[in-house]
Amino acid sequence: MMMKTASIRILLLPLLLSACASTGADTTTSTPDPRAAETRMLDDFETIDAWQAAPASGVRLDLAQDAGRDGGSALRIDFDFQGSGGWAGLRRELPLHLPENYELSFWLKGDAPENTLEFKLIDETGDNVWWVQRPRFQFAGDWRRISFRRRHVTFAWGPIGGGEIRDVAALEIAITAGPGGTGTLWIDDLTITPLDPVLPYDLTPVVSASTTARGADPAAVIDADTASVWRSARGGAQELRVDFGRAREYGGIIVHWVEDSRALDYDVEISADGRTWQTVRRVRGGGGAHDALFLPETESRFLRLRMARGADPDGYAIRSLDVQPVEWGNNRNNVFESVAATAAPGLYPRYYLGQQLYWTIVGVDGDEKEALVSEDGALEPDVGSFSLEPFLYHDGRLLTWADARSIEQSLEEDALPIPSVRRDHGDLVLTTTSWADGEPGASTLWARYRVQNTTSAPQRTRLFVALRPFQVNPTSQFLNNPGGSAIVRTIEMTPDAGVVVNDEYVVVPVTPPDSFGAATFDGGGALRWMQRGTVPPDRAITDGRTPHPAAFTPAAMTALDGFVAASAALQYDLDLRPGETRDVYVAVPYYAGIARDGASPVPHGPAARTAAEAESVATNSLTRTLEHWRETLSGYDISLPPNAPPLGNLVRSIHAYVLINRDGPAIQPGSRSYQRSWIRDGSLTSAALLRLGDDEVVREFAEWYAPYQYDDGKVPCCVDQVGAGAVPENDSHGQLIYLIAEYHRFIGDDAFLARMLPHVEAAVEYMDSLRHSRMTPVYETPDSAVFYGLMPQSISHEGYSAKPMHSYWDDFFALKGFKDAVYIAEQLGRDDLAARWSRMRDEFGGHLVASLERAMEIHGIDYLPGAAELGDFDATSTTVGITPAGATDILPQRALHRTFERYWSEFQARATGAKPWDAYTPYELRTVGTFVRLGQRERAHEALDWFIGHIRPRGWNHWAEVVSSEEREPRFLGDMPHGWVSSDFIRSVTDMFVYHDEATGELVLGAGVLPEWLAMGPVAVRGLHTPFGVVGYRMEQNGDAVAIDFEGSSLTPPPAGIVVRSPLHQPIRSLTADGTPREASGTEIVLESLPRRLVLHY
Repeated sequence: MMMKTASIRILLLPLLLSACASTGADTTTSTPDPRAAETRMLDDFETIDAWQAAPASGVRLDLAQDAGRDGGSALRIDFDFQGSGGWAGLRRELPLHLPENYELSFWLKGDAPENTLEFKLIDETGDNVWWVQRPRFQFAGDWRRISFRRRHVTFAWGPIGGGEIRDVAALEIAITAGPGGTGTLWIDDLTITPLDPVLPYDLTPVVSASTTARGADPAAVIDADTASVWRSARGGAQELRVDFGRAREYGGIIVHWVEDSRALDYDVEISADGRTWQTVRRVRGGGGAHDALFLPETESRFLRLRMARGADPDGYAIRSLDVQPVEWGNNRNNVFESVAATAAPGLYPRYYLGQQLYWTIVGVDGDEKEALVSEDGALEPDVGSFSLEPFLYHDGRLLTWADARSIEQSLEEDALPIPSVRRDHGDLVLTTTSWADGEPGASTLWARYRVQNTTSAPQRTRLFVALRPFQVNPTSQFLNNPGGSAIVRTIEMTPDAGVVVNDEYVVVPVTPPDSFGAATFDGGGALRWMQRGTVPPDRAITDGRTPHPAAFTPAAMTALDGFVAASAALQYDLDLRPGETRDVYVAVPYYAGIARDGASPVPHGPAARTAAEAESVATNSLTRTLEHWRETLSGYDISLPPNAPPLGNLVRSIHAYVLINRDGPAIQPGSRSYQRSWIRDGSLTSAALLRLGDDEVVREFAEWYAPYQYDDGKVPCCVDQVGAGAVPENDSHGQLIYLIAEYHRFIGDDAFLARMLPHVEAAVEYMDSLRHSRMTPVYETPDSAVFYGLMPQSISHEGYSAKPMHSYWDDFFALKGFKDAVYIAEQLGRDDLAARWSRMRDEFGGHLVASLERAMEIHGIDYLPGAAELGDFDATSTTVGITPAGATDILPQRALHRTFERYWSEFQARATGAKPWDAYTPYELRTVGTFVRLGQRERAHEALDWFIGHIRPRGWNHWAEVVSSEEREPRFLGDMPHGWVSSDFIRSVTDMFVYHDEATGELVLGAGVLPEWLAMGPVAVRGLHTPFGVVGYRMEQNGDAVAIDFEGSSLTPPPAGIVVRSPLHQPIRSLTADGTPREASGTEIVLESLPRRLVLHY
């Protein structure tokens, strides 16, 4: 018999699942629920035949029957991720019509690591999925009831793109790998209970108070008159009660106090009947006029504030009490948005004001730790962590980013990954510079706060370096590491002058501060004190759950301050002479660790006793970092005239960001949303790095990734800390082969190739089995012949994540895989494999072309489609058919031409404003190299200039994954800088100066050099690597001649020769090679060997 949960119902799990502790029955039950009779048992697990194990590749999942919670049976689930990622899922068919509102529940116990728990509902097509998802779910050893309601079920994926599900065909329960590992779960009594429809609250609450001052009625807190106020008749213990008239769901409340009459200590309580009360929030040391109280998933008829102590001993005063909708309680960021809405601009990150925030990264090459730096100067040391943000207090005002006359971003030497943010406040300029120093696994994050007096008079000012519960990663970022608020549970300034945060991080004020203080969120935070020009009085903050309470002052204790959003500030008093500059240094040693002697944490970091010592320690660190990056990025150069785009600096910066984003050997596209390795991104990024001579990074990546290949030859799409991802993406197999072959083409390491051969053989056999799955009689029928011989459908192309498609993206990479497998076999003298794989290559290439032609006929199109089923236009995807697939010679030429003509027409419409656009992904940078290879360099440069115009901020030399037409419109940006986008830029830019044409076998030089550049001055490149050696040359125009000096080149010409494209818009009349005249005509010349000097005459 189902019983009602307590008459005081509160669901306190913000991530949509509620777990009610019980030992076989809900212990909070008090009265029968009239809806209980309508509860329907969907599965009591007395038999488990309907359930099927559906684990990801590499995951073991066993289902069995076991003892249930009430003497019956339950479903036992044993899983083992076996070092892989993916999921352990189980599924059953279950036709179910969902009522207008409902509660689904089941009982669960388990012994398992904190992974993600998912409950999924699937419609009759099998393609559309809705889910409830609980990351980092803590499985308990006793039975707990898990329940959720209609509003918690959200659309996950599928071709319909959204909406709600009413008719269920099947359901799934899955454990998705966080840490993975092994575990056992038990599930019992899956039920559904119809609920009353959720109606808008349309009653008028009744408000009462224990005492009321004359003319200050309690109803004032809910009326529309902002001037009306409720006041108690006296201080001490007082109560304000709200009766909603019926049970009401809400997510929190905002109490607007008359500040001088605010409550310092009070409790928030709820009740279903007005007699039995439950405390849901305690505020101690309240410090502001507006208390935003987060009460996720709360439902009650009655609400009351029980006040114990106030700022005014004579009583309390409230202007209004705003009850927030239940959705407000779904996300902590809503609290800060509400607070920021009542504060002056600049006191909170701009994303809380509805503005897009941009950022960059700081880190050490190959380290697992990367910091984010905001365009306004805040510094987020680690994933999801607090931030350090500078403020100036000057002339009685706290100066924020919003008060700056201008904010400028830059990099050291315009290219090195040491970012600065310069805020001009008129009399004072505040510049924040960040860098990371040390070896991977032993690095330290640094920040320098430089304050400059720009006037001719002395200035006395105060610098605050605030430790705040906000990420730099903004609220619009939701993937893997949601942005916005950060958990700051404890802060303590230790005797060693280090600030310990959450018993995890140490912030070392290398420059000794003049003062330090910390405050709770309820106490107004450090911001409240900084606005007065000082720091909070407490040197430590705890939420009451710290294991070392003796280290904290009694005034800092905040029992049941569940919001864990403490903050602090370092204070520096600066007396600046006219024109003087002062520097303050702060460091975060990532791997220092926290050793404790009794209750006192002891940080290990670069502390200093004097400002002079701080200057010495910090400048030595910065000098080392500068020297490291200069050396790392010194092997190549692209030098253009001053008015040309700064392509050389852009390449150097982007190269550095790629290295910072990687974790050890793992090349990753980002440090937050995409903090994992894809073979797709990794292979193309490796191709870009090889062109810059960074071959060691590529070898390390290939040797690290290849062993994650499955036993059947399948190459995982991605790998993270847990292991290999299990989602089948059919571009992966060819990409691994391409990575291996590309490294060998550039380096010629036969031993490496021999070590990798087993991986190549397994991948080829797997691809061969995949293509044969589309060569059965079913695919000879007219309806399916378009798929004949292709790779099966997958979601490797992001545009098909809603539903897998037969994507030509996959097929182009499969073709490249077959082609490069032949190359590898030939290089190793394996004629048997070369012959067999050549047949596969040729047959697959024929099927690919036939499918493209049939798809164009079916869909009535004249361009190369993205997917066989859709006939969709996706020129950015089609670029991979040109490079790296090298299929230009076999693709239908008219369709290939038409594809990029259409792209160009649509691009111009966007670029000129003729066609409005919302957003794009800078993966389109691939088209720049494509136009170069198609002999359309003017288009390549027009596109590149437009893309460069969308670097935000311009001074940091990188793109996010997404670019919006509205610079300040908040939206998901992926990561910035984005590593795969970076690789597309590097490959396209280097194509302008040299590329290998796989179709012809030629090495092409200067195909993207503009005559406008030469008219402004010389063009020079150095250290660009190719499969045939290193290219370097200098072009300079003198009248009707262009001289090209090749002294920086070291090439073995390919058999097809070296092609030099004319940099001018006119045919070459004649040439001299090392002083020897030669006849020439047309717009290019072919050389069998490279002279030291070539002069083209026009």
